[in-house]
Amino acid sequence: MLALATTQVWVHDQDEALAFWTGRMGFEVKEDITIAELGNFRWLAVGPRDSDGTAIVLMAVPGRPVMDEATKASVEELVAKGFATALFFTTDDVTAEYERLVAAGVDVMGAPTVQPYGIDFGFRDPSGNSYRVAQRS
Repeated sequence: MLALATTQVWVHDQDEALAFWTGRMGFEVKEDITIAELGNFRWLAVGPRDSDGTAIVLMAVPGRPVMDEATKASVEELVAKGFATALFFTTDDVTAEYERLVAAGVDVMGAPTVQPYGIDFGFRDPSGNSYRVAQRS
């Protein structure tokens, strides 16, 4: 049986993303490894405290040799517009989570709204990525 371990989001600045996810979102560092042999590639993973191990890898948009400059610029533009990821979180109390994130200074995108599947709202990270938080029906 397969289990989901990590998912990745592109970020403009890994240190800024780390501060956001640990400081404002309340996540913890799961892994922070720099690999010198791969040009100081940094594997930076965060996740909810007391989670089952599922984590978000905060991946810097790479340049050469992984991406040419035009591709890198395109990915960075999509990230900034909020169209480079689609992560959905669930909670038992969407109103409390919304209020917690607003108090933490997170860029929320509107108040919780009733949807066919429950109640949800969105937020953005400092790189521009969009996320949804839902209390399922």
